[in-house]
Amino acid sequence: MFGKPSSSMTEQDVLNALKGVKDPDLGRDLVDLGMIKNIQVGPSSIALTVNLTTPACPMKAKIEGDVREALTSRLGTNLTYQVTMSADVRGKGISEKGDIPGVKNVIAVGSGKGGVGKSTMAAAIAFGLQSYGSKVGLMDADVYGPSIPHLVGATGRPMARGERIQPIETAGLKLMSMGFLLEPEKAVIMRGPMLHGVIQQFLHQVDWGDLDYLVIDLPPGTGDVPLSLAQALPLTGAVVVCTPQEVALLDATRAVTMFRQLKVPLLGMVENMSFFDVAAYLKERGGPKAQAAAAQEDFFGEAGAERVYLFGRGGARHRAEQLGVPFLGEVPLNINVRERGDEGKIQEALSPGSLSRPYLLGVVEQLAAQISIQNIKTPKLPKLEILN
Repeated sequence: MFGKPSSSMTEQDVLNALKGVKDPDLGRDLVDLGMIKNIQVGPSSIALTVNLTTPACPMKAKIEGDVREALTSRLGTNLTYQVTMSADVRGKGISEKGDIPGVKNVIAVGSGKGGVGKSTMAAAIAFGLQSYGSKVGLMDADVYGPSIPHLVGATGRPMARGERIQPIETAGLKLMSMGFLLEPEKAVIMRGPMLHGVIQQFLHQVDWGDLDYLVIDLPPGTGDVPLSLAQALPLTGAVVVCTPQEVALLDATRAVTMFRQLKVPLLGMVENMSFFDVAAYLKERGGPKAQAAAAQEDFFGEAGAERVYLFGRGGARHRAEQLGVPFLGEVPLNINVRERGDEGKIQEALSPGSLSRPYLLGVVEQLAAQISIQNIKTPKLPKLEILN
């Protein structure tokens, strides 16, 4: 087919040329997956769209390069090729009674213990997915310690419209939290059945609308809320956040075991507070003298590369390998993240120029890839039924 005149070329010829080009994450052919769209054959050009399964695809550039290479090598260099990259987030594609209408993917973010930055990571994941153009909601299921409203700077009280509760919106993100329903200093005192009722309301009575992803921030540990969530609807999967030290990894392992017992797919583990980048901190915060010192190899070794591993090194990556769970990435300890969270501006931790941005977006991209893998490779899981 090399060098075939475009006047006699058909759409099928283009598809044949792209057979064998695979999505590296999914391991399957782009043509078979239905990702090749809008093929247009002109007198001297071919235009097409590659429709990915998520706008946060980490392999977007490679896929585009592979498509262009296949077209050029199989159809000839005498044509002009226009390849447009787009995305349409996929869910399981099966509607069940327990699903949330209009919500394609539901992701639970949990941890084995508190103090590992789980809520911060859940909010960062939500804003990160949104930054790629996805429609995202964030549900705060950490009923006893609802910190999401403060992290994202959201206030107000949810109002009802008909029989549906309207979520609070901030920066385009749809939110629901017990924190919107309580006075700031009031404690939440609930037993299991009451917690189950709250989770059911947040899932099924809130008007979430059409969402690509609903991120749910779970309370730490392995208590009633994860069980209620697993009973309420089929989850796309769960993310476990932990820090590198052994005591945190022990609890993270228990969280992984819990999700497996609940038949919830493990999308991956995130290592938070992996290290403290001293040189980068001084360059950002320390002023001219500290910046000059940070650039001296005899002070920090290789400029900008000095890292202090306060809680150990690589613990979550190694544990993920042992448990057979995808490792989504590491996020360093950064004072900017703490400050933005305290100010109710956690989304600014993903702004251009933020030292945390590449790490957080790296986690988001790997997570989005794992969600796509789950949706393509595995059938939809049934709701968990608990027998009395």
